[in-house]
Amino acid sequence: MRLELLSGLKTPCYVYDVALLRRTLDAVVASQPCGSVVHYALKANSNKHLLQIIADAGLGADCVSGGEIRLALAAGISADKIVYSGVGKTDDEIRLALSQSIGCFNVESVEELQVINDLAGASGAVARVALRVNPHIDAHTHHYITTGLSENKFGIDISVLDEAVALACSLSHVQLRGLHFHIGSQILTLEPYKLLCEKVNALQEKYAGQGVAMDYINVGGGLGVDYDNPDENPMPDFAAFFNLFKTHLHLQPGQSLHFELGRAIVCQCGSLLSRVLYIKQGLDRQFAILDAGMTELLRPALYQAVHKIENLSARGGEMCAYDVVGPVCESSDCFGTDVELPVTHRGDIIAIRSAGAYGESMSMQYNSRPLPGALFINE
Repeated sequence: MRLELLSGLKTPCYVYDVALLRRTLDAVVASQPCGSVVHYALKANSNKHLLQIIADAGLGADCVSGGEIRLALAAGISADKIVYSGVGKTDDEIRLALSQSIGCFNVESVEELQVINDLAGASGAVARVALRVNPHIDAHTHHYITTGLSENKFGIDISVLDEAVALACSLSHVQLRGLHFHIGSQILTLEPYKLLCEKVNALQEKYAGQGVAMDYINVGGGLGVDYDNPDENPMPDFAAFFNLFKTHLHLQPGQSLHFELGRAIVCQCGSLLSRVLYIKQGLDRQFAILDAGMTELLRPALYQAVHKIENLSARGGEMCAYDVVGPVCESSDCFGTDVELPVTHRGDIIAIRSAGAYGESMSMQYNSRPLPGALFINE
């Protein structure tokens, strides 16, 4: 990132490398299985400019709120390529999705299934649904972002799936399309996905034997990125990810395969830029106090996430250790401890890398702080 491009930039601000985003999308489209659909998970980043680029690449949308459904439609994503997930869909959100005839509801409980049927019946519609299965797979990630274990709030436990399938088949205003899975986030090995394929294959064989027709399998997303080395690894190995499913997932004739990728697409293209307000000398350590804080990037405070931190305006080669912190009145407002940086001064520009996912979308106005701006660079 050339420093002259940032001259006069008001911080804190998100800066997005649009060229990298386009290369990432090209890699996704080139390596995904033939006939499959990749639904971009808007919760990762719903910036309208980025979403338009993603929509132009032909991706669908994975939404978890009515607001995200509206954003996806406004970006030009067709309703039949929108899936609607989430454990707490409100009646108004369900009605919105029904009115737009979205492609599929990812249903998280038998209680939700009944509500969708009732609301669809009241509007004279039939809701296309997939049952989100909790397959008891440990994705070996942070406990705040794992979603496939028995104690998680997400999905229908595999032990009661038969009941949910029977109910879906009996209701007159839902059409059971198939099964949906999502085992976690920031998954860095492919082994959990292989285990997922084995679970899906077994369930497929079971329900096919019972005469339950399904034309839809959604294996979710969760593919992780390299937060430590964003320049060396600007995108995940999409080919290896997709090839695993080509090899190990046994689709039945006529079934469509769906993925939900978010972080893997947008994470590395975004950085949070901030200026140093003060270098404070403590008793045993130095603090670099930034004008960005947990209000702009919540991940470190929320689940101890680690991002690469760089001084873009450093003027010398001597290194020093800093606790890099924000201005918010919370002790958890810390981006990193003992971070080795070139000797840093007031006014220096600091980049917090790999912030394109769950950065801007989670920003907030705690302490009555303004939301951060966004700059798009296409080099």
